[in-house]
Amino acid sequence: MRQDYDSAIHLFPAIEPFDSGFFERDNHQIYYEQIGNPAGKVILFLHGGPGAGCSPAHRRLFDPTKFRVIFIDQRGSGRSKPYGSTVNNTTQDLISDINYLRQSLEIEKWALFGGSWGSTLALAYAIDSPTFVSALILRGVFLGTDSEINWYLYEMKRFFPEAHERFLSFIPEGEQHDILSAYHKRLNSDNQKFRNEAAKFFASYENSCATLHAETRDAGQSAISMAVLEAHYFMNNCFMPTDHILKNVRFIQHLPCYIVQGRHDVICPPISAYNLHKIWGRKSTLTLVDDAGHSAFENGTLRNLMLFLQAI
Repeated sequence: MRQDYDSAIHLFPAIEPFDSGFFERDNHQIYYEQIGNPAGKVILFLHGGPGAGCSPAHRRLFDPTKFRVIFIDQRGSGRSKPYGSTVNNTTQDLISDINYLRQSLEIEKWALFGGSWGSTLALAYAIDSPTFVSALILRGVFLGTDSEINWYLYEMKRFFPEAHERFLSFIPEGEQHDILSAYHKRLNSDNQKFRNEAAKFFASYENSCATLHAETRDAGQSAISMAVLEAHYFMNNCFMPTDHILKNVRFIQHLPCYIVQGRHDVICPPISAYNLHKIWGRKSTLTLVDDAGHSAFENGTLRNLMLFLQAI
């Protein structure tokens, strides 16, 4: 286990993609872009959520002289269309999209960089297609288990009671015993105004608990896709068998895995990252950041992500 990396944060200048576009799969138009050095080491960036989409700020994590970084807005997310769609939207569909893009771009192997749900998808993809993966950099590990989902829905209130109270306030008391089903029903309502309001409450709950400093945070433009797709995936156990990732680490433990985890990450508690690290074995490096929660953009987390990018 590594100690926290303490040098100054260095984010790279904002740049524009050298290539971007859409590819079509199952009536989804899926957005992708490429930045950096076309001849550089290839990294696939996998965003969180599900439903958060990629942000221009994420481009600044990567040295544009060293890396060729590919971003993909997963089905229903970001610039992909139709926005917020749950039709033909499963973990296996996303894995299929990733391999389709890899083949289209003629990439033999790539490193995977994913945080939160992005870590789940990176792990699921690597287990499915290990021969195409060179390394993994993970942040805020989420394994897609029932216990993690139940923690998120019911137990985070132990640390963020005011955020949880706001989260519950949208749901009538008689339905609060099954928060997920209650939100799922409302997020799929034909009443667009009601659906948008439900999405605002659902998405702001996660955003308000993402950093060490508690405050109400609006999810902004991604609220609909985050809320609808998170509820969709949670209702379906993330479309994976029970304990799928930990039971199949043996297929990928020959790959280098670098994990950055906020010790005070309440959304994705450190025990998941720790268990993954222990099962992975000698090829895994875990850094617990003592002054960080869930967000990728807290100082300690950023420092260590940048350090690990130098290592691959």
